[in-house]
Amino acid sequence: MFIPACGLESDVMAESMRKLATLEDILLRMEKVLVAYSGGVDSTFLLKISRDVLGDRAVAVTASSKTYPDRELEEAKEIAKMLGVRHVIIKTQELENDKFASNPPDRCYYCKTELFSKLWKIAREFKLNYVLDGSNSDDVNDYRPGVRAAEEHGVRSPLREAGLSKDEIRALSKEMNLPIWDKPSAACLASRFPYGYRITPEKLLQVDRAEEIIRAVGIKQVRVRHHGNTARIEVSAVDFQTLLNERTSGRIVEDIKRLGYDYVTLDLQGYRTGSMNEPLRKYQT
Repeated sequence: MFIPACGLESDVMAESMRKLATLEDILLRMEKVLVAYSGGVDSTFLLKISRDVLGDRAVAVTASSKTYPDRELEEAKEIAKMLGVRHVIIKTQELENDKFASNPPDRCYYCKTELFSKLWKIAREFKLNYVLDGSNSDDVNDYRPGVRAAEEHGVRSPLREAGLSKDEIRALSKEMNLPIWDKPSAACLASRFPYGYRITPEKLLQVDRAEEIIRAVGIKQVRVRHHGNTARIEVSAVDFQTLLNERTSGRIVEDIKRLGYDYVTLDLQGYRTGSMNEPLRKYQT
């Protein structure tokens, strides 16, 4: 059993440990699981606990796709190896589905439908009882059509079932010395485009390279939202000064324009998840 250090306040840690025990109990009763593993904080934590509880009866599967940067796949491979987990790589072809590529508000539903179908095929091949994803208790607060696909395919979300939040998962991951405990939140590159704007491999690569330009100056959390010929940069407010430095900003603008953008802007609201969903909320009651 995991024994925490003294890094967290006792009452906070006690509550987190209670939820961790609930998670372990959920996994123990599942007996054999496939973990949809992206290499992010949540799925790494879930994979770590699944491995601790179930041993070789926990298998990780990662999807290779043009909608995710290659660096994410390589990092997932490294961490799975570190955890000693059997790791399977599959390819997904969501861009070949026009219902995804045309980028409707429920785009994620079609992506997850393909993914979960393929994961269940592997689960049956390996005689695993459940397919799991890394959704946590905070994920109910945003528009996530992928949840519908998970429900339709019988995919379980043990972190959410145990009531674990993102902050709790990060804190427990830090206590367990998981190297990605403070990794910035990642998301499919398709999330950088306004709904209705067609997604292509070329545009995905353009966005990915633009974000790499921002990371090169030391900023970890960044989104470059693609608005046709305009790149809208989202970073945390504490990083504004780095981007607004005269020498830094000039170089960034020049490099991003070389990718094909005519305008480079900084969003004064700063980084936030799901900013492309903000127009949708105007019509919610």
